[in-house]
Amino acid sequence: MRNSMIRIALAVIAIYSFTSPTFAFAQKAPGFNLPGQNRTIQLSQYKGKVVYLDFWASWCDPCKRSFPWMNELQTIYGDDGFKIIAVNLDESRKDANEFLKKMPAKFDIAFDKSGKTAEMYNLKAMPSSFLIDRNGNLVHKSLGYRAEEKKILEKKIKQLVDKRVIAHR
Repeated sequence: MRNSMIRIALAVIAIYSFTSPTFAFAQKAPGFNLPGQNRTIQLSQYKGKVVYLDFWASWCDPCKRSFPWMNELQTIYGDDGFKIIAVNLDESRKDANEFLKKMPAKFDIAFDKSGKTAEMYNLKAMPSSFLIDRNGNLVHKSLGYRAEEKKILEKKIKQLVDKRVIAHR
């Protein structure tokens, strides 16, 4: 009976950790190595930084609304060790480039036409984003882009960025 209860509790925790916006346990962000606009983008290059990892596509209307906000975040927190990596999932680089002409990015863009990185992050919606702390742990995920979640995410980003500032005083 006790073993059954333990199994049920573990199952609930496992389900919670994959469906909740905040991860129940420190879970390392899967690494990747993708072509970027000007250079190869590797998650390991961002060690020691707070990373907002966003998955997007040219056909995604909410993605169009998220780009100005991500540009703003990069401008506000970039000097404090915050980086945005936006991973495009279009099969055609041409489609992504057309999108970027209309919606220029002030952050790093990577391209994953195979979708393997999206599979590693178990994407369920477009756009999806993941907040990664300075130690490479996934600390938050967002499915879709909703204006009402911006304040929640900005608060989490500020807390993660401020941890380093406080530690160095």
